[in-house]
Amino acid sequence: MKNISEPEKSTQKPDRVDSDLLTQNGKIDVNKAHLTANPGDRISDEPQTVEEKKNQLAVDSGDITGEHLKVPTYFVFKIPGKPDKVLHHVKDAQEISDMIRLARVDENGNRVWW
Repeated sequence: MKNISEPEKSTQKPDRVDSDLLTQNGKIDVNKAHLTANPGDRISDEPQTVEEKKNQLAVDSGDITGEHLKVPTYFVFKIPGKPDKVLHHVKDAQEISDMIRLARVDENGNRVWW
């Protein structure tokens, strides 16, 4: 009989990761590890322009409710006085959350980033 107080082993992270799956900064390269469910999640090996990244979709399909969903691969933040900041929706998810927390709303209900 299974003891319900024991944690499930399958939900634990592996103890080691093959070194050929790591980037130079020690993070797992999702492209090499094939960890993405959607082809649109993958980061191109070829350099892309900001415009190409703006147009790339991670998801472009219908869902179970019949709605058609489009999810961008990259989120683009326009920062006054600086070049656009382009963040990948998976790799840079924490930074995207941080950027959204910086957003403010003015007295007219318009979103103001800084």
